[in-house]
Amino acid sequence: MRVLSFNSSKSYSIPDLYLNIGHLLDHFMMLIFAKAAFDAGREFGLSYEEIIVYGTLGVIMFGAAAPLAGWLADKYSRAILITVYPFGLGLGGLLATFSQSTETLGISLGVLGFFAAIYHPVGIAMLTKRPGKIGLRVGVNGVWGNMGVAAAPVFTGILIAYADWRLGFLLPSIFCICFGLFQLFAFVENEEVNIKNIKNKAASTLSSPFSEGWKIVLFALSITTLSGGFIFGALTFLIPRLFEVSMVQISTDVAITGLLAGLVYAIASFSQIGTGWLVDKVPPKYVLSAMGLGQLIFIYIASQSSDYNLLFIMLAAMIFVFGQVPITDVILVKYVQDSWRGRVLSIKFMVNLSAGASVLPITSLLLKNGYNFSFVLQCLSVISIAVIISGLLLPNKEKKLVPIK
Repeated sequence: MRVLSFNSSKSYSIPDLYLNIGHLLDHFMMLIFAKAAFDAGREFGLSYEEIIVYGTLGVIMFGAAAPLAGWLADKYSRAILITVYPFGLGLGGLLATFSQSTETLGISLGVLGFFAAIYHPVGIAMLTKRPGKIGLRVGVNGVWGNMGVAAAPVFTGILIAYADWRLGFLLPSIFCICFGLFQLFAFVENEEVNIKNIKNKAASTLSSPFSEGWKIVLFALSITTLSGGFIFGALTFLIPRLFEVSMVQISTDVAITGLLAGLVYAIASFSQIGTGWLVDKVPPKYVLSAMGLGQLIFIYIASQSSDYNLLFIMLAAMIFVFGQVPITDVILVKYVQDSWRGRVLSIKFMVNLSAGASVLPITSLLLKNGYNFSFVLQCLSVISIAVIISGLLLPNKEKKLVPIK
């Protein structure tokens, strides 16, 4: 079949729907362990603080393998990488399902993170290559990704309540493999456009793959990526457990607290559509600074809250955390040519997700030494100041690239 033998000299595309579902699966699979950790820890005789460390390799690979994915996609084919991606997710999840020790569980999560790293530098590059309202389309794609964040604690919590943590990995893994099979038939050739011809035309259009002012932009985005990645990783991983220990007057049922965490993620994720639309209309610096200010205020208030107050304040905080996500991608699209976009995106996500990877060992260390979730949230609110600063560093008006026709 043609779909099974991609020609690296051709450019292939795939409908946004498949890229969006792929984004959902990426975050869903990476956050199963966030909800399953406590139950898995009980099986292996470990506390929550002790078991979460075994998820570190997976989160590290989620970021560290991104540059390799971006390089392979540019050298060979984005289509090939995005095809391998869902099967890799399924493999990592199945290995976790049948792990018989904490060491093999950690390695399995590392395999899962390695393949999960493919999506952002490859999938986002495929999404942004096509013309149109980039900000809005990236925002919609972001909503799908965060629906994966929202769905993970809900479905994992339900499966744990009625079965165990292993089933929480098994069923999504099977779904990933089935999705991969369906995705094979969705690729279409881009009118037999040769990738080398695209790169040659890009070189003749611009002397540099970057637009004027890119150095200060990439510096500002590096700050945002480090700080925002840590905040995003911390809250998406910790909220399910935070709700379990801080909402005892609402429910102590693992399925109910997982559902509440999922609702917070699901509702807050729609803020990405708003910010995606805004950055197509106004200078991104103002939108980014506003997102940082909202994080500073509401994460700090959340650190002093519990039960229903915590639920609604955390929802407000996550609106600003999720709202920040598409802004950096849209800015990169406006400053980096498509021929370099995969590599730049891969570095961006490596920094972002590696910052998120440090959440697990740092949180484990703090909790083991007597600090509580309130202190962790206060630290996150302080870190959000960096997002505000990076927004202020951005130029008032971006320099758009000359399009490649």
